Amino acid sequence: MPRPPAPSRTGATFAPPIPAARRWLEGVEFPAHRPLINVSQAAPVAPPPQALRAEMARLVCEDPTVHLYGAVLGLPALRAQVAEQFSHAYGGTIEASQVGITSGCNEAFAAVMSCLTDQNAEVLVPVPWYFNHKMWLDMAGVRVVPLPCTPDLLPDLAAARQLITPATRAIVMVTPNNPTGVEYPPALLAGFAALAREAGVYLVVDETYRDFHSQTGAPHGLFHNAQWPDHLVQLYSFSKAYRLTGHRVGAVVADAGLLREIEKFLDTVTICPTPLGQQAALWGMTHLQSWLAEERAEVLARRGAIESGFAPLAAKGWRLLGCGAYFAYVEHPFDMDADTLGQRLVREAGILALPATMFTPEGDKAGRRQLRIAFANIDCATIAQMFDRLSAFEG
Repeated sequence: MPRPPAPSRTGATFAPPIPAARRWLEGVEFPAHRPLINVSQAAPVAPPPQALRAEMARLVCEDPTVHLYGAVLGLPALRAQVAEQFSHAYGGTIEASQVGITSGCNEAFAAVMSCLTDQNAEVLVPVPWYFNHKMWLDMAGVRVVPLPCTPDLLPDLAAARQLITPATRAIVMVTPNNPTGVEYPPALLAGFAALAREAGVYLVVDETYRDFHSQTGAPHGLFHNAQWPDHLVQLYSFSKAYRLTGHRVGAVVADAGLLREIEKFLDTVTICPTPLGQQAALWGMTHLQSWLAEERAEVLARRGAIESGFAPLAAKGWRLLGCGAYFAYVEHPFDMDADTLGQRLVREAGILALPATMFTPEGDKAGRRQLRIAFANIDCATIAQMFDRLSAFEG
């Protein structure tokens, strides 16, 4: 008889949620008058702007270095540009030696956590969480300590203080948040930074959606403290800003010594970030600021359409719990769990949204009543259609 499979690192976590949700579409036909409204994934589906694609085509044909291995921690010119622009944006001092480029922001997170933790480590992660963060920590053998949020979906600072133990290595923040869309106030982030310094742990702030923050100016002042490298790590993604999702380019801003440890991880996984993607990100940073401002304005307009158009749903018992960047986070009024509702919405309303059970611990009561709506890829007219369908759904 075959032996039962041995325990494994991948067996310690759940299956990727988005592919699982896409399987709900199998065998379902969507009539022409009611096409699928897909609000399941928070990634641009359009290609980069034409000018950037033309530059990438030129690089492919004329620059032989984009086909070769590059520096493990990334293109020096891109690292320098990130340091310069981020120093200006945040009003702090970031050196190029404190910037590393990664193959997407998920790899940045995995690399950082691999350098900060061991098998006995604990990491505080606010609930609801970004599922890939939870998946990586599970596979790394790190204990995830769920950090509760307040009713307005902000991480509870007092609770975090009580949850820190000698095994704690980091506190994770995502702002604007995935999945809730909530933007964490500067004072709250400053409080968590102070707690991290006091406890001797790192505050890891994922700002993948920073470019679509509703606040003008710096979203926080964490880099004002000259000692920020002792306790702060920032993660960033070029995928959302310049539609480079398939080219996998992210960044990590951290102490130069920590980056030398991160270099070990990157060298054994991807060796180097894709040179073409890095050149595209650099060109975007130096040529597409006006275009990016227009993209931000459009995303904010869609956020406004969510907020202004929610009243008919509210009248039927729905609640808008959070809204920002690419996401709306809602509570449904039906006597069923969110997973069942998500599958029924595909068949009966032509809407694919993710249940909050994908972002919460198993058995979490709140997650059973909530959904994430990723609205960045639907325009304001489609948002209105989605609300019409949800209002008509009787459960």
